[in-house]
Amino acid sequence: MATASESCSYREMLRGNRFCYGVEVVTSRGLPRWPSGSEAAAAARTLLADPQVGWISITDSPGGVPMLPPDGLARLFPEHRSRIVIHLTCKDRNRNGLEATAWQYAAEGFENLLALTGDYPAGGFRGQASGVFDLDSLGLIVLLRSMNEGLQIAGRRGALEVLPPTGFFAGCAVSPFKRQEAELMPQYLKLLEKIAAGAAWVIPQLGYDMRKFHEVKLLLASRGLDVPVVGNVYLLNRTVVRLFHSGKLPGCEASDELHADAERYAAGPDKGRQFFIELAAKQLAVFRGLGFAGGYLGGMAKPETFSRIIEMARGFGADDWRDFLKEIQYAHPGEFFLFEHDPNTGLSDPTRINAEYLRSLERREGNGEVTLGYRLSRVAHRWLFDPERRMYAALQRLYGHWDKKPGRLSRGAYLLERTVKALAYGCQDCGDCSLPEGAYLCPMFACSKHSRNGPCGGSSDGRCELGDKTCYWVRAYRRMKRYGESEGMFERPTVFYRAELLHTSSWANRFLERDHLAGDAPGGNGQAAPTTPAPPGASTITSTRPAEAEKLRS
Repeated sequence: MATASESCSYREMLRGNRFCYGVEVVTSRGLPRWPSGSEAAAAARTLLADPQVGWISITDSPGGVPMLPPDGLARLFPEHRSRIVIHLTCKDRNRNGLEATAWQYAAEGFENLLALTGDYPAGGFRGQASGVFDLDSLGLIVLLRSMNEGLQIAGRRGALEVLPPTGFFAGCAVSPFKRQEAELMPQYLKLLEKIAAGAAWVIPQLGYDMRKFHEVKLLLASRGLDVPVVGNVYLLNRTVVRLFHSGKLPGCEASDELHADAERYAAGPDKGRQFFIELAAKQLAVFRGLGFAGGYLGGMAKPETFSRIIEMARGFGADDWRDFLKEIQYAHPGEFFLFEHDPNTGLSDPTRINAEYLRSLERREGNGEVTLGYRLSRVAHRWLFDPERRMYAALQRLYGHWDKKPGRLSRGAYLLERTVKALAYGCQDCGDCSLPEGAYLCPMFACSKHSRNGPCGGSSDGRCELGDKTCYWVRAYRRMKRYGESEGMFERPTVFYRAELLHTSSWANRFLERDHLAGDAPGGNGQAAPTTPAPPGASTITSTRPAEAEKLRS
């Protein structure tokens, strides 16, 4: 185990051969003796001095509530820069703000970043705050990778200027704790794209089923991806379990069975404290046994409690984790798994993809989302917007003429476009249309975070984290599956919306190659992320490499 006394960086810990431990630190809202005398600062100081704790991870306003930014706390410990992970979310900053923040972190030597889309803002001064979400987690990872490579911008007189490269060690999250296939598969598919875009490590969101955690490693191994995965543990109590069970905390799940156990133990003399501490320690032991790179502890507890949990986890026998594994499988009834269950291990079988899932791919089930409007949209797009079609070339010439000499006809065409798209899709007239990438569902209308690159982690049982509608990407997945396109739904360049096109004709912008499909101009949106490379002999997520499968089985 890496220790504080060894001065091992977070990057070195994850790339090493020993299981390491990290602890989450949450800042506060307001100025209670901030900065150096706050409880968060005292906790961070104690944890960084603990030889059992390899690193600390500082959150960025979790739950969407405004809090002191994580760098304010991190800056108090400059000697531990390499052992501090800073969360960076997209909810409160646009792409310029995110880039500026990243430059600040690079200048101060903070390179370990967890790139997150972020929870939708909750509350705010004199009313509900609006979320920004100009980028999502995938777009942010592309930005950080571009900065690592030397960001290219437009210099003087239009010449390219390459900025000094940064050294970010960027990680990403994935949420395997989704009940429905249409909710889980886009999570996995987007994870592969995040790694292709430059994510160097992965942390799953919260849940209490070790089989689901392990499936993340199986997915990566089946694609030949050797990326460190950090197990996520949250120290529970009765109140937290009730909150997770309610589905009101985005990305956090607690099944009926876990809720019942928590209520039973919480009724005891110690209010379940020993049960919850042992559960956290057992999770860490299982992560270590399964070959995770480390374990990440969170929760509202004092540093000495976290230290006790780590000490307990380290004190278990070498094979105790196998028994714990079977204890900690709090799945929801009927929950979808990508891999078949292996009754001998209690885990998933790395050699067998879910048989019912494979059959459903052959049947191309759409689950009611494949409407007549969707079918007609596909036909219209193929005839009008396919560059290989003659109609595309004709319309390109027509819109080029209108662009040079606008008049009644061009204005009438724009009015027709807005009317048709508003009635058919709820179009918000963004000017840079992503209907084809989202199965002809408008992301500006149907997604609370306007996500064009895949789901966030906040949905619950197929519903948006705001609870007001079905998740946008659940609907898109079902539509694409009907046409055999679901497994490749994100095998395309990352979409960066061009805000300068707002309230202009998206048809004109497509034919005149001004939208996101036209590529990047110098100083524009950064490089597009490549698609995830398939391993030899595998073109889809359902293809498992025999060598990797056998390695995981052993």
